[in-house]
Amino acid sequence: MDCTRGEGQWLLVGADVKDKPIRLQKYLAERGIGSRRNCEQFIAEGLVQVDGVMVSEPGTVVVPGRSRVMFRDRLVPVSAEPVRTVILYKPRGYECTKSGSARRTVYDLVRDIPESVMSAGRLDKSSEGLLVMTNDGQLAYELTHPSFEHEKEYRVTVSGNVDAQALACLKESVMIDGRRTVPAEVMFESSGSKEGRTILRFVLREGRNRQIRRICEGAGIRIHILVRTRIGPVSLRRLKVGEWRELSEDEVRSLRHSPVATSKDRGKIG
Repeated sequence: MDCTRGEGQWLLVGADVKDKPIRLQKYLAERGIGSRRNCEQFIAEGLVQVDGVMVSEPGTVVVPGRSRVMFRDRLVPVSAEPVRTVILYKPRGYECTKSGSARRTVYDLVRDIPESVMSAGRLDKSSEGLLVMTNDGQLAYELTHPSFEHEKEYRVTVSGNVDAQALACLKESVMIDGRRTVPAEVMFESSGSKEGRTILRFVLREGRNRQIRRICEGAGIRIHILVRTRIGPVSLRRLKVGEWRELSEDEVRSLRHSPVATSKDRGKIG
């Protein structure tokens, strides 16, 4: 069956109207593989096959229900899944990966979700807290790309007392992977407890690899517990460790359009 192009549209010779061809990157994005930009990159990297043939051109056209599309050697569902976005309270000891080498992953905790949700961003194995999981590729892209500047808030328990000089050091920009970070907003939540620990609140506007741990390491401060409590206006609230809940349409909309939280949202630990 041949595809031709006329008057600015792709037409499939001999096809029904319901079999309207679409561009490959759109097909992948609608099925939760990633944003369209992500999917274009996947195609360029040779990670996608159509009818058994590896393709590298994002403009490739496919026909839903007729074209057999594979991503990373796995069949992409013909029907687009209902969009689903949840937040999970990731426990310590769980990894945000589907790698076969991982013993415990966050995907073990959302097995009862029928849609193929993926983590939008990561928390390292030693950290816990709020993780957005979704099959909305565009939302995942917006939450992870630094240009959208979504605030992420963390409650960090550290050893000893942190004085004003150390606090100022924590607020400074640091070098990670050859680039300087956007300075973190850091404030005291409590200090001088009988365990000799201090609780700090960090607010970041970019998600660099192990950023808070590297900041504290550079200041000679040891982290005991690191919990992400908020992304944009969405917080853990009363969610318990290992639990998840679905976000409402309003909450998803707020994630898209309100990257910076209001003062009312700040500090909601749950």
